Amino acid sequence: MKKTQEGLLALGMLFAVALILSNVVAAKVVATGIPFPGGTLVFPGAVFCYAITFLVTDVVGEVWGRREARAVVRWGFAAQVLAAALLLFTQALPAASPAVQDAYRTLLGQNWAFAGASLVAYALSQSWDVFVFHRIRDRVLARHPDGRGRRWIWNNASTMTSQLLDTVVFVGLAFGCGLGWLFDPAMRPALLSLMLGQYLVKLALAALDTIPFYLLTRQKEGPPEQ
Repeated sequence: MKKTQEGLLALGMLFAVALILSNVVAAKVVATGIPFPGGTLVFPGAVFCYAITFLVTDVVGEVWGRREARAVVRWGFAAQVLAAALLLFTQALPAASPAVQDAYRTLLGQNWAFAGASLVAYALSQSWDVFVFHRIRDRVLARHPDGRGRRWIWNNASTMTSQLLDTVVFVGLAFGCGLGWLFDPAMRPALLSLMLGQYLVKLALAALDTIPFYLLTRQKEGPPEQ
């Protein structure tokens, strides 16, 4: 991908859309049918949208540099806050149909515990992703100046660890604390199942995004700005 302002803007828009949609579709819980103590492994449909955000920050970091990747994360956070506020505002408006209002509340209603957990998990995991990506990248390239062919190392290491952090923080805060599952012995297996199921899917997606990452960074021109 060429290092142009148009390309950076396109990736920034893709990041914001994927991030906001991940919150919208989070209510869709996908059943895997894979047995696990306490039930079966499940994961929210949002993992697919959210995986795109980590791919975008890695591509931006590789092509444009750390400063631009951090800017994408900061503006993404602002977009997420704005989207949550607009959804809450719209939910508070009087509805012409009670049935539509109930459907809106079910699908798009913002639970403060979930919204807060999502923001905390986002801030920690995305910041960690950018930090680890460039820390490993800088060290590898310092030892092997021609080692950009090894960029799968910092791409996978940053995404897989940040996705783990995101999963533990979000599920722990939203379900463990927000819904009280952590304090209910009967619900702890379900909490662990949700956490594990979500991370396993994220881990697989993180490995698969190596292909588009290589395709999008193969035409990089010159070293990125730091």
